Amino acid sequence: MSCRRNKRRTINALRFEEGLEKHLLKLSAKLKSRNYSPGKSICFMVNYPKAREIFAADFTDRIVHHLLINAIEKYFEKRFIFDSYACRREKGTHNAAAKTLKFIRTITNNKTRNAYYLQLDIRSFFPDLDKNILFKIIKREVLAMKKGKNWKSDILWLSRVIIYHDPTANYQLKSPPVLMRKIPRHKSLFGKSNKKGLPIGNLTSQFFANVYLNELDQFIKRKLKVKYYIRYVDDLLLLSENKDQLKSWRKEINNFLIKKLKLSLHPQKDHLRSVYQGIDFLGYVIFPSHVLVRKRVVDNLKTKLYNLNQNKLPPSLKEIEKTTALLNSYFGHFRKANSYSLRKVVYKKHLGKYKKFLKPQNDLLFFAHLSHPDSIFPISSSRPIKNENFL
Repeated sequence: MSCRRNKRRTINALRFEEGLEKHLLKLSAKLKSRNYSPGKSICFMVNYPKAREIFAADFTDRIVHHLLINAIEKYFEKRFIFDSYACRREKGTHNAAAKTLKFIRTITNNKTRNAYYLQLDIRSFFPDLDKNILFKIIKREVLAMKKGKNWKSDILWLSRVIIYHDPTANYQLKSPPVLMRKIPRHKSLFGKSNKKGLPIGNLTSQFFANVYLNELDQFIKRKLKVKYYIRYVDDLLLLSENKDQLKSWRKEINNFLIKKLKLSLHPQKDHLRSVYQGIDFLGYVIFPSHVLVRKRVVDNLKTKLYNLNQNKLPPSLKEIEKTTALLNSYFGHFRKANSYSLRKVVYKKHLGKYKKFLKPQNDLLFFAHLSHPDSIFPISSSRPIKNENFL
């Protein structure tokens, strides 16, 4: 089951799998009789890159989320524009960044003419998403599907249950209250009277976000006729040779959001500049000629490595494995950019006590760790990885 990904060691997942067949039959009976209701969520705060309130669904509810998405995703995928990214197959950050570079080079005719970009952010998107509007969109699309009446009725019932579920009414708090109070009130689901907001952390929330903002995507592509447009969740990027055209589009987009989706653009997060100044987008700064890793991403890795080296004792094998995974995750992001010098600096100056345990592979594209300092055989697989940067 795909819902077990990254959750197999959680208590609820283990309990469910202990009596897997029994639990699945019980859940199936509840769904068929429409007696299913979501259980208790886990509420906690993450503070990187900024304070966010997370509601993690119970394992049983995760199964139901996957059932619903698996049933309707294929249909909605045909309705989405090509260049909306996140929570779609082969539509991750790297694909979006690569397409951004392609757009820049196309509109500038390979750096022979000027062009501008407009970067927009939707204010408090997940907390302010209107549940009634979302369900109306889902209902309109489901009723248009070439499916039986009973199937449509079941899908709409389950969609309604999930959309109108209020996680603030039944939750277990995992973060200290003093930390939770750091979350701005307008960024929280508490106090919304269950009329607005989707919980960050659920698969359905990510999928419903694409369904909701597909209304905006269609307006931008079909009504405004924007040729170079990319959306990653609630971050919008538009390119044009005409700066005034971008300003006009910004006004029309905000009007559409207000009138049709009861949202608005954040007034202080617009960026309107020449593409030659670089576009800070999805962990990269993208120029027509090259791509750099965003400074905040680099600083975050350096901070983590610094903290790992504060303990002067030799690292355990488990610590070495975790550090190898950490580095390979970051270097997987780095190698998509022009980053050889950056990777070299990190390896030579920031690994500290871990350096003698790590073996760089394929010209510093990733690392394999050693079983002990004198070993020449890496425990991790040293499979060949190509330099996959966007250029």
